[in-house]
Amino acid sequence: MLKGDFHIHTSFSYDAFSSPKEIVNQALKVGLDILCITDHSETKGAVEVLRFSFDKKLIVIPGIEIKSKDGDILGINIKKKIPDGLSGKKTIKEIKRAGGIAIIAHPYGLPPAQKLKENLEFADGFEIFNASLFKFANKKAKRLQKIFPQKVTTAGSDAHFPKFLGKGGLLFDGENLDEKKILEKILKKEVKIFGKEYTLFEKIEDHFKKGIVKIKNALSKKRKI
Repeated sequence: MLKGDFHIHTSFSYDAFSSPKEIVNQALKVGLDILCITDHSETKGAVEVLRFSFDKKLIVIPGIEIKSKDGDILGINIKKKIPDGLSGKKTIKEIKRAGGIAIIAHPYGLPPAQKLKENLEFADGFEIFNASLFKFANKKAKRLQKIFPQKVTTAGSDAHFPKFLGKGGLLFDGENLDEKKILEKILKKEVKIFGKEYTLFEKIEDHFKKGIVKIKNALSKKRKI
């Protein structure tokens, strides 16, 4: 059985400082087999993780997290940037046009996704478990299965720092699985969810660190200007 985390941020995200090399090392440490890198508005992190993992027993799937007008949407198996600021429906369309799987990220996170049910009609699925969220948000996401039983579900740690990697994700049965077969299993809903939410202390730590990184990156941009 292979274990994969399908929501990971590297230092190429504006609010994370996990270097691609640290991601690879931590993945091996916690027993992950599959990594889906979903940096905010960027795909370079996935390229770098691929570079550091080429001689390791890791399957790396490129992805992206896009900030649409209706909330965050994950593109799994995306190799190019898709702009922020589009409507949810347009963002989903662009992900599919690029050959990706369109997933509504943390539908009941803060702020919650807008036009959720409307956009889920067009999306491939939704994130049913996000380890960084509070229990009530994941419970509400799970209830969406009753409304949209045909939709695929994914899960991930939403790790912005190495220590949180592997806190949530998907399990895959089978041997000799490659990227193509893994994506097929997701679309066929042949996956199992695993995960444990961050503790309250870890949630506080996560938000504090993200705030620090955002400030540092904002100051860095001002200096360049």
